[in-house]
Amino acid sequence: MNFILKNENAIYYECGYSCDNSIFLRLGSESFFITDSRYTEEAKTQSRNCEVIESDNLVKKAIELIGSFISEPIEYDPYDWNILEFDELREKVPNLKSHKHFSKTKRIIKTATEIEYISTASKYTRSAFSQFREYLSLKGIGKRENELHYKMSSILKNKGHFDLSFDPIVAINENSSKPHSRPTAKRLSNSDIVLVDAGIKFNRYCSDRTETFLVQKNDYANSQMSPKVQKIYDIVKQAHEETISKIKIGMKASEVDKIARDIITNNGFGANFVHSTGHGVGLDIHEFPIISKKSDTIIEENMVFTVEPAIYIPQFLGVRIEETIAIKNGRAEVL
Repeated sequence: MNFILKNENAIYYECGYSCDNSIFLRLGSESFFITDSRYTEEAKTQSRNCEVIESDNLVKKAIELIGSFISEPIEYDPYDWNILEFDELREKVPNLKSHKHFSKTKRIIKTATEIEYISTASKYTRSAFSQFREYLSLKGIGKRENELHYKMSSILKNKGHFDLSFDPIVAINENSSKPHSRPTAKRLSNSDIVLVDAGIKFNRYCSDRTETFLVQKNDYANSQMSPKVQKIYDIVKQAHEETISKIKIGMKASEVDKIARDIITNNGFGANFVHSTGHGVGLDIHEFPIISKKSDTIIEENMVFTVEPAIYIPQFLGVRIEETIAIKNGRAEVL
């Protein structure tokens, strides 16, 4: 198969190295990593199974290399390219064949090593959540959301050992009703509800986790949510746990979504579950499979994805519980 890539993670998957200005080209049995002089030395020492070529015009060099392959189909992902680059490429390479999500489709089944990396990232993330909950209880009262966001980011990065999978979410009370809430100047008070969504990368592979919890200064043992909040939390928790327990290979992704969605809908909150039940995780924080009511993807061994049912009530509260799972021995295993 011949193909041309621009996306950093797609290129990394093929040769173990990528940078912000590169093209990866597979032509028959040969592979080429094209980049500029800023990255050539590093590319030559870190990439594998490809020839590194230096150029100040990547698209032009790719066209030259395609040369004798001009009559054979060359697959590309239309999400990779800007219009200017693609127009230049298409003018000289008429046999381009569009393949949406080319690399993500290749990466949908994870290797044992990839799952190990995601599992390690998940364990470090879980530890960071524990540290952050303790911080909120001991020192967080009175702090603004944006300060807490900075603190959680610092804990996750662990003095520079890790990169973030994505910009964390730290949302207090009514701000948690926005699924991707941005930090504000809102201050944390005793007995507030906090939603935290965060993850780190281990060897470039992402983790993704969400907790929703009550903050009570120095006293978790006697913490109590209000009956209304407790009801919402318990519904989401039930949807989360039952979905994970019932996942098995051979199911459609839409059937997985339906387990969580039916529980939430049957309890009167169907309109308040506004996103899919999960998404794949790997080199990108959002990969395949997509666990939604529209997805016909069949669940297979060694797929990795999140399970994250939620209920959002505008101006009041959002509750989301999320774990990343791998399909091992036919069932879901929390990483």
